[in-house]
Amino acid sequence: MRVLGINAIFHDPSAALVVDGHIVAAAEEERFSRRKHGKRPVAFSAWELPEKAARWCLDEAGLEPGDLDAVAYSYDPGLVEPGLDGHDAQWERLRTLYAQRAPAFLSTALPGLDPGIVRYVPHHVAHAASAGLAAPGPGDGDVLVLDGRGESHSHLSGTYRNGELSTLHAQRLPHSLGLMYEDLTEHLGFLRSSDEYKVMALASYGEPRFLDELREHVGATGDGGFAVAPIDWGALAKARQPDGEWTRDHADLAASVQARLEEVLLDLAGWLHGRTGSRRLMLAGGVALNCVANSRLADAGPYEEIWVQPAAGDAGTALGAALHLARGAGERVAAMPGADLGRQWDDAGIARYLDTARIPYERPDDLAATVAESLARNEVVAWFQGRSEFGPRALGHRSLLAHPGHAGNVERLNDVKGREQFRPIAPMVALEHAPEIFEGPIPSPYMLFVHRVRPEWRERIPAVVHVDGTARIQTVAAEDEPLVARLLEEFRLRTGVPVVINTSLNTAGRPMVDDPRDALECFGSAPVDLLAIGPYVVRRAGRDAERDAGPDAGVHAR
Repeated sequence: MRVLGINAIFHDPSAALVVDGHIVAAAEEERFSRRKHGKRPVAFSAWELPEKAARWCLDEAGLEPGDLDAVAYSYDPGLVEPGLDGHDAQWERLRTLYAQRAPAFLSTALPGLDPGIVRYVPHHVAHAASAGLAAPGPGDGDVLVLDGRGESHSHLSGTYRNGELSTLHAQRLPHSLGLMYEDLTEHLGFLRSSDEYKVMALASYGEPRFLDELREHVGATGDGGFAVAPIDWGALAKARQPDGEWTRDHADLAASVQARLEEVLLDLAGWLHGRTGSRRLMLAGGVALNCVANSRLADAGPYEEIWVQPAAGDAGTALGAALHLARGAGERVAAMPGADLGRQWDDAGIARYLDTARIPYERPDDLAATVAESLARNEVVAWFQGRSEFGPRALGHRSLLAHPGHAGNVERLNDVKGREQFRPIAPMVALEHAPEIFEGPIPSPYMLFVHRVRPEWRERIPAVVHVDGTARIQTVAAEDEPLVARLLEEFRLRTGVPVVINTSLNTAGRPMVDDPRDALECFGSAPVDLLAIGPYVVRRAGRDAERDAGPDAGVHAR
């Protein structure tokens, strides 16, 4: 069975293709359109479809729209309750209308597609399937979904048995932990439905001194759900303009909301575990991208294992919807093979881009050793390898790399990317060395938890230690990422440190780099020393082009 999944209704439009129960491809429209998040999450953008991502998914499998057996659309307009508090009273009917017209829109965007094969999958069921059906190992376990909103709910808790979901509770709007966090994001001068991760980072600089007030407004209800009463944010901390000054109140408010969110999540997880006794919890929905909260669940929650969908936000619902339909048709669905589900180029294709750009490049004998030597000299490296990642994390395919032993590299990389200086940068670490350096859930291949940095290592890798002594790590196993693992080992041999800074290959306000042209544009516009793209390296003008190059260095110079 060939199923194309589509997410389009809110933000982060995306497409995913599942063939005979196996995930073939998944990509976000932003990587093609170069618009961050693809579009803004407003009702009058709901008609916009991930046309380029969908077409690429089909091309990757050698399919035409007419070859599909089903299209899974991750929102069911039939579940919308008109007039429900929590909906946009002025625009909700338009969003619903666009969703109802989605089959016709899709058949226009993908000529040859039969609109009759489009099926609606409830938004939170799609989120749940993206975790419960994609998780590695035995598929049984509990699933918890939390985000801003779906059709008429903001939460789902349930359990998977033999690939079948049993929903145990769903929280109706207007109560929403995701919308509460979005409101705070906007109050603090950030872009809602986009910059919530900045609030999480800011929280580490504050103290939760408003926690008692928030407990009066936000809490679990004891039946698997929760209540969020209206909060007068201005009474706690003055609203900040996007270009305004930070105050202690802003950081303390962020810390307080973060703390209350974690408390409520523990209550919800405790209730769910009490009904099922499962050992594993699987998370999806935008709230599941809060790696600090995930770590609190891992530390203090009742589950032995927690797995988080790498594309936990709305992009992941395209994948979940496709898996849900495939499983519903009786197919056995395979676990997610990794987050690298996007585009890739062969060596010749990359060389054509470099030749067209008319820039000198080299093909060193040992790429990992060449890059490790550059990093050991404290140079910044743009790393473009293999298939691009699905989801918001750079995981060693579209990354900026640097030396973690120089504290100044935090400011340096934030300047390269044009980011706020309070933002932390993350480390990747060889899996076999991770326990000696970090405390927390290991392995952690998707940067979805924070880990305490052991005291004896904090001065050795200061650039990746956040103000609270933690780091959001990515563990790298050689069997999963052989090239990145070799790079880490070569860096360790030169420095004694099996850790490298890894942050996304992009600049502020731009999606992650996806194709070679994007990589060259980013390299040309940012103060990066070396671009490692496929088997080739491009050096910043003025660097010694012969240094660390193999015997064929200069062969490709143009």
